[in-house]
Amino acid sequence: MVDQYIERILRAQVYDVAKETELQKAVKLSKRLDNEVLLKREDMQPVFSFKLRGAYNKISKLTTTEKEAGVICASAGNHAQGVALSATKLGIKSLIIMPCTTPDIKVEAVKSFGGEVQLFGDSYDDACDHAVELAKENGMTFIHPFDDPEVIAGQGTIAMEIFRQHPQPIDAIFIPVGGGGLMAGMATYIKFVSPNTKIIAVEPEDAPTLAASMEIGKPARLEQVGIFADGVAVRMIGKETFNIIKDIVDEVILTTTDELCAAVKDIFDDTRSIMEPAGALGVAGIKQYVRRYGIKNQCLVAINSGANMNFDRLRHVAERAEIGERREALLAVEIPEKPGSFLNFGEILGNKSITEFNYRYHHNKNAQVFCGIELSDGDRERKILIYNLEKEGFNVVDLTDNDTAKVHIRYMVGGHADEAYNEFVFSTMFPERPRALMDFLRKVGTDWNISLFHYRNHGAAYGRILVGIQIDNPAAKIALLEKLEKEGYHIEEQTNNQAYRLFAMGGQ
Repeated sequence: MVDQYIERILRAQVYDVAKETELQKAVKLSKRLDNEVLLKREDMQPVFSFKLRGAYNKISKLTTTEKEAGVICASAGNHAQGVALSATKLGIKSLIIMPCTTPDIKVEAVKSFGGEVQLFGDSYDDACDHAVELAKENGMTFIHPFDDPEVIAGQGTIAMEIFRQHPQPIDAIFIPVGGGGLMAGMATYIKFVSPNTKIIAVEPEDAPTLAASMEIGKPARLEQVGIFADGVAVRMIGKETFNIIKDIVDEVILTTTDELCAAVKDIFDDTRSIMEPAGALGVAGIKQYVRRYGIKNQCLVAINSGANMNFDRLRHVAERAEIGERREALLAVEIPEKPGSFLNFGEILGNKSITEFNYRYHHNKNAQVFCGIELSDGDRERKILIYNLEKEGFNVVDLTDNDTAKVHIRYMVGGHADEAYNEFVFSTMFPERPRALMDFLRKVGTDWNISLFHYRNHGAAYGRILVGIQIDNPAAKIALLEKLEKEGYHIEEQTNNQAYRLFAMGGQ
């Protein structure tokens, strides 16, 4: 199999539309990490991602009859643009099925590259099933985003370029994984030409398609995947890609949303380019790898896989980057509700900058303050800070890693409701489309009082909500949750979340 793929990669036709991208040294990050960090700038492709390579290689090898019938694919972003541009370059009709939740900017981008767009369903899976049906009905060729030998080979040309551009030894290459096409193509070539180079797969911790599959030895289907790094938000790795990857990948690293945001900022600091979250996975993986093993003076390569960032998401990235870099602590601090308390609290902090300070009067005994504090020495400094505050008699709850606090509660400080008895709080998400909120409320029904509601979207295809519902019957609560789960809403109870109980809890 390896020999067959090496030949496919060497024969891959990609450069009619793709370009050989720069392998750029990240000067600031290299200095910070005491390692040579190189960035493979696939964000510089005409469609701002590597997907163009595999799409063009596949389409260029179709027969004349297949080309005349046209091509079809399902995608919410990078693959769609790659197929549309490739087909247009070859004078072939392309039909792109995109979920109804796809942001307008991505739909317009596909159209600008000559693709015909049809919106269908709320998810990639819905769009993909529909595309496969249309392909059969119309005799079109379905261009798979990752699980196809020619697509895999096209992506493998990235590895070929890296070793041509950097003939010196490379210690490790960090590759984002979703469906596995990029990893399968690159890993095959890497192990063939440089067996000592480690191949590190990097995934979001809430979409671990490869990690889950490695555990059971076959492709695993995830029940739920995170949506922040939507470029790799795939429920199941490809069968062909996993068959290639499983025996040659050296390690799988899982990253948090905050680590991805910090990596986006790191790349911006060095290149002034803004990666989409999936495009920053490689850098996030390098940072975690260096921290975990304490390595120095090695050559580490990250694949900057894409830069199709929704502008609306930048706010969220900026908010979370400092936490991801461990340069900010989020704390809930209880202080006496009396004159001079705020001053005393500030004096204990010394010269540390306060990045956020949220407070509202609740009663005359104690005050709960939600605050962000700038750090220069990461987790160690945060622990010392908490210790010093507690030594002075302040009750402190560390919310730095509390996702509900970061997404919802920080915007709801002061929201205590003394008369909201029997309040249960849940978090969920729903697709961003017209009347999506109304659909959710209809599913909840009119038998309950909604006592709390916070909606949050950061440029993704799905919005996140926190909802409080007054329910005085345990059996009714179970029935409601079962109903919502059956309707497709993944519900997580947050009633005992510390951030909610401190800042927004209903009456008990």
